[in-house]
Amino acid sequence: MRSPADRIRHAISFELIALVLVTLVGSWAFGLSTADMGVLGAASATIAAIWTYLFNLGFDRVLQRRSGTTRKTWALRVLNAVLFEAGLLIVLIPLFALYLDIGLWQAFLMDASLALFYLAYALVFNWAYDRLFPLPEWSHG
Repeated sequence: MRSPADRIRHAISFELIALVLVTLVGSWAFGLSTADMGVLGAASATIAAIWTYLFNLGFDRVLQRRSGTTRKTWALRVLNAVLFEAGLLIVLIPLFALYLDIGLWQAFLMDASLALFYLAYALVFNWAYDRLFPLPEWSHG
């Protein structure tokens, strides 16, 4: 299982790369200023970084208990990403609505489109992270 320091490195690097992408592409896609998108992105990244640490710790503990390893198949990676994004969506919709002074439906659509981006991003990032920083237990079996 990953150490707390490794989980922190994972969460911070995930969010910093995503923040740059979301601010630049999101401001263009949603017609917002980079300042507004940056504020939303930074707030979302902070919330998501905390959620990343807690969610993945819990997910890995369940996986370790059920299968004896934290090694993830593609199906488990998809499940991890979908459950993670669903939880984050619930928290971020009110934030978007309040900050942008828009309705919950508009905030949902905006957040859902960002969640779709993050689903793909999380799959690619986590795959790359696991290749760059593999755990010793993964080489056995």
